[in-house]
Amino acid sequence: MKIALDAMGGDFGLPPLVDGAMQAAKELGDEIILVGDQEKIRAHLDTIKGKKTSLDICHASQTVGMQELPASIARKKRDSSIWVATNLVKTGDVEAVVSAGNTGATMVSAFFLLGSIQGVERPAIAASLPTRQGNAVMLDVGATVDCTAKQLYQFGIMGNEYGKHILEIAKPRVGILSIGEEDTKGNEVTKEAFRLLKNSPINFIGNIEGRDVYSGNADVIVCDGFLGNVALKISEGLADAIKKMLMKEIAQSRLGRLSYLFIAGPLLRLRRRTDYAEFGGAPLLGVNGISMICHGRSSAKAIKNAICRAHKLADGGFVEQLRADIAEGLKVAVPEHSPVVQP
Repeated sequence: MKIALDAMGGDFGLPPLVDGAMQAAKELGDEIILVGDQEKIRAHLDTIKGKKTSLDICHASQTVGMQELPASIARKKRDSSIWVATNLVKTGDVEAVVSAGNTGATMVSAFFLLGSIQGVERPAIAASLPTRQGNAVMLDVGATVDCTAKQLYQFGIMGNEYGKHILEIAKPRVGILSIGEEDTKGNEVTKEAFRLLKNSPINFIGNIEGRDVYSGNADVIVCDGFLGNVALKISEGLADAIKKMLMKEIAQSRLGRLSYLFIAGPLLRLRRRTDYAEFGGAPLLGVNGISMICHGRSSAKAIKNAICRAHKLADGGFVEQLRADIAEGLKVAVPEHSPVVQP
């Protein structure tokens, strides 16, 4: 299998990207194509002893900065690393693309080059979350800020498919993030989405409150991109703050430092479970291809795991299965007068 990696994306330059690609190539046996400035990539590879032949290079003369407006990519930067890498998916030269660069540019490239699955109005970023019972997925976490009820319904269908084939749950429990458990709670859009999901063929369990996101009561959590992104960033910040506060408390007393010897193992396991690098990246669901979005601060471990997840999606024929699920889900009547918020 061949997977393209945007080698010019990310906050830390080539080292973690190339290292992660090498680790993934060794683990999977895949050919990883590094897309970007070939002179810079070759110069970096020359500094690495024992570099793998499974790493190839595809030249792209332009890069997209983190602060650049995504809308301009299609007009001005069609030779950028993310555009060229995504085009390799379109032409069938690779099975997936992975990028830790500008998230908006990654989405624009996927939308313009790969197009949407028939029946999907807006794509969704599906982020994996650790819970008390295992793992869950939340979507959307940033692709579509304002959603209609119909779009939230489509997110539920896509999340259900992801839960079955990636989380490996036979009948994922799908909930919608709201301000109360009752079906009367929420704004008009979420209440209408509740009705649509309740009448769908998936295992819809109703509203999920913010305090239940990490409980494990739901395997798939549906929300718009604004709410999902805020929830995700708050969670990341809280996890980091708790870790630092705990270590500060331990370091402040002799008894605390002594007790650390006995709790170091469980703390390390907890840290691994809550580390985003364990999940690697979040797929952009709803497009005709596999596009994996990674954190800009991704380490080599995160890049490796993102490539591995992209491999799993491609190897399992996820996009084809998603098309079938969407087609089945569209059989549920969606009234044209559903309350909407225009994007």
